[in-house]
Amino acid sequence: MAYVAPITLAASGIELVPLALNHEVGLRAAAADGELWKLRVTSVPEPDQTHQYIADALAMREAGNRFAFAVLDQASGAVLGSTSYHDILPAVKRVEIGYTWYAKRCQRTHVNTTAKLLLLTHAFETLGCHVVGWRTDNFNFASQAAIERLGAKKDGVIRGHALRRDGTIRDTVMYSMRSGEWPEAKAQLLYLLNKPRS
Repeated sequence: MAYVAPITLAASGIELVPLALNHEVGLRAAAADGELWKLRVTSVPEPDQTHQYIADALAMREAGNRFAFAVLDQASGAVLGSTSYHDILPAVKRVEIGYTWYAKRCQRTHVNTTAKLLLLTHAFETLGCHVVGWRTDNFNFASQAAIERLGAKKDGVIRGHALRRDGTIRDTVMYSMRSGEWPEAKAQLLYLLNKPRS
């Protein structure tokens, strides 16, 4: 049985459902909002690569090392973006959260905070994870700030770690959160979601 079984997670009008080929049109539209594939520090699919992006995610799900979700607006069913558990290590009860991106209109809203709260709650409270990790490009400062806002700790930098879409080699910044840190991080995430937005 897979460590991460198919599940739908929902809160605050946001729903995470297992990514499927029927999300292709919505995912393509979400990526087009801001032409996100042009950002050199992300892995958002170009419009004509959306089908392959989903197919690759499904193959990784079958192999047991990634479980991708479509992030939906619960009221309209519109696809807002995608996020995943990846580098799933059942033996040490560790997952990473990544492959995360949202339509430009959803950035700096409650969408990412809600999705992370859902994924972290499921990882720590249902899957029994000891550690949840994140990784990001050393030049993706927005992603680093967002990960740090979650309460994750910076583990370090792996130099010369991966290729960017433009062929340059990136350094990867690694973060993690341990299960003992989760209660305080959860309280902070709930506070951020519930405080009035100006």
